[in-house]
Amino acid sequence: MRRLITRHQPLFPCACWFKAGLGGGLGIALVAWLAQVSGQPFLIAPLGASAVLLYAAPSSPLAQPANVVGGHVLAAVVSLILRDLLPMDWWSVGLAVGVVMGLMVALRLTHPPAGADPIVVFMTDPGSAFLFAPILGGSLLLVALAFVLHRLPPRTAYPLSAAPPPPDGLPTEPIDDVV
Repeated sequence: MRRLITRHQPLFPCACWFKAGLGGGLGIALVAWLAQVSGQPFLIAPLGASAVLLYAAPSSPLAQPANVVGGHVLAAVVSLILRDLLPMDWWSVGLAVGVVMGLMVALRLTHPPAGADPIVVFMTDPGSAFLFAPILGGSLLLVALAFVLHRLPPRTAYPLSAAPPPPDGLPTEPIDDVV
């Protein structure tokens, strides 16, 4: 039972959690402002989850620019295609999420919030504009703010430096160690 309630996340100094909250609030406020001035639906729930990773866990491989933008774009493109090909049924949404997850892992663009993009697509049927208005614009704005924010004290290395690939090109650790 103790393992279920043990917190594995390290304790951060006040400045770090304050900066994380500031980044998340400012990032989502900027996306909401962009939605208001443009009249486009930039604000979607998965971007809120992206903000948590970008500003509270910037060292995570899942919070890197390629993962955030690439994961959302991949999820949106695949979801829009599947939405056109599949009937609107309970199993279609599950299939879309599964296909998106598999492709994100295979392409090393895993970004958990992007796993919710197929749900948004299947619930709202937004059309191809979804790729540009909330997905590309929103994720690029959040990543741009992360570049700026993580240069403020206390500084955080963001994005991570490129690690040299393993000799055979395949990871040696299990997937749980990577995420």
